[in-house]
Amino acid sequence: MAEQDKVVIVTGAASGIGAASVGAALDRGWRVCAIDVNEIDVGGLPSGHVSRLIATRADVSDANACEAAVEAAVGEFGRVDGLIHMAAVHSTKTWRELDAAEFARAMAVNVTGSFLMAQACARAMERTGGGAIVLASSGSINVSGVGGHGRGGPAYVSSKAAIVGLTRALARSFAPIRVRVNAVSPGATRTAMTAEYDEDALRKVGERTLVNRIGEAREIASVACFLVSDESSYVVGDIIAVNGGGSFGL
Repeated sequence: MAEQDKVVIVTGAASGIGAASVGAALDRGWRVCAIDVNEIDVGGLPSGHVSRLIATRADVSDANACEAAVEAAVGEFGRVDGLIHMAAVHSTKTWRELDAAEFARAMAVNVTGSFLMAQACARAMERTGGGAIVLASSGSINVSGVGGHGRGGPAYVSSKAAIVGLTRALARSFAPIRVRVNAVSPGATRTAMTAEYDEDALRKVGERTLVNRIGEAREIASVACFLVSDESSYVVGDIIAVNGGGSFGL
């Protein structure tokens, strides 16, 4: 299969890094199945992009919905070669505010949903000789966010920490069927999740990076597309930090 003929599923496609990943994948010439629990607006895309795109709604915490979404992609395009899984829910509650229901919801969507989408895609990829899966962790697991003011709290941070273990377990599990699994770990990025930050908070977050700013969704999306592409064929089971040098902890 030629690189330009890839079929890629992108979740969380209605906004943020997911939407940017849809655009980046289409720019590469790939065919894309965009998935979100909310309606996906494709009105602003070039006509040449729209012809290579299908959009469907699905709750990734529902196993049947994940299977149906993957089969929709197979039914339209004949195969699935890649998954860029960006679907997630945020939780900003502090430990005093957090209850069991919200903690469970964060784990169900962010962790179980990641597994269910990866599982459904791996089954489809196995039938056609393999593929590549990209999950999404978060730089918040390193700075240990406590919540409040739009920042990820214990439920969100815990769910994104779990993605590290899930990525490594699936990388080993899927290796025999020629499916690579990696994850991106974005730093603070200009999306709906940081929309509640005031200018002072954005400045302080940016100052903790080596490039003195927060990231843009397209910058995360480009790395996710690289990890799906054949260019990253020797990258397996890794967590790629995309945070402007924020790992240095300035």
